[in-house]
Amino acid sequence: MFKMPRRAFDYVCNLVKDEMMVRSSSYTFLDGTMLCLEDRVAIALRRLNSGGSLVTVGSSVGVNHSTVSLITWRFIEAMEERASHHLRWPDSGEMEKIKSKFEKIHGLPNCCGVVDTTHITMCLSSAEPNCKVWLDQEKNYSMVLQAVVDLDTRFTDIVTGWPGSMKESSILHSSGLFKLCEKGERLNGSKLKVSDGSEIGEYLIGNSGYPLLPWLLTPYHEKDLIESRAEFNSRHSAARTVAPRTLAKFKDTWKFLQGEMWRPDKHKLPRIIHVCCLLHNIIIDLQETAMDEARAWSSDHDAKYRQQVCQLADENGVRVRDKLSQHLISR
Repeated sequence: MFKMPRRAFDYVCNLVKDEMMVRSSSYTFLDGTMLCLEDRVAIALRRLNSGGSLVTVGSSVGVNHSTVSLITWRFIEAMEERASHHLRWPDSGEMEKIKSKFEKIHGLPNCCGVVDTTHITMCLSSAEPNCKVWLDQEKNYSMVLQAVVDLDTRFTDIVTGWPGSMKESSILHSSGLFKLCEKGERLNGSKLKVSDGSEIGEYLIGNSGYPLLPWLLTPYHEKDLIESRAEFNSRHSAARTVAPRTLAKFKDTWKFLQGEMWRPDKHKLPRIIHVCCLLHNIIIDLQETAMDEARAWSSDHDAKYRQQVCQLADENGVRVRDKLSQHLISR
């Protein structure tokens, strides 16, 4: 069975017990013994963690493969119903702690997180209708997960369900995160007063696949950078690594999302991804070692995928990045 930390396992069992114990007599081991709550949760976690087929998982725990399927989906529904509060945008007090950590560790004041994407590969038939939209730049069928990550490796915002053919910048523009930030309903907390007396609002950082915006700062691209820009890029690069490492660990833990899944249900898959993100956050919430573990993790969450490059740069974004860069070396 998947060895989730005991405290987190007990918490999850308690969270989903009411939904998971409905029709309790219908789920049994092959010998007819009824599955208790802990058995059911452990089977669902094993399915998500191992990535094995229903038959493989069923054989390993002594239940019918159809039982594995039913229990896993019941668990997904129960988690959606009971655990959604474990993945939400931080309130003002929580955000101040996130910003403080980014400044203390990486010297980036007023930074609220890192945004990145990863591909969840799928096995689709070329004869399936609209299959080409799921074909990404590396000729794999995939679904994209966009996530905002803090330095404790928690997800603070996710969006998924978009086909692999979409670029990072397009997914961002289609997301609720973009709409809320553009309307000033997110990243609207305390401002940073910089050396010239002006103020810089809260912001996220992202790689070169994203547009440069006043609230989303990407690295400088030109060669032979002046001191302030080189310093910004150095700090930006160091801070940004938390996102790919978090996504690598996430996909390695929930192997259901790694490699090519056979005939995935494109309507159910976003819900499964969401629940795996909830489980990821729950484990971190109930452990104190998550951040250190992620620092040692590989950052290769999208092996063989080339870095996308977006040339879009908002004029206000350019000014914010330049002001912040000057501020970093003037302090």
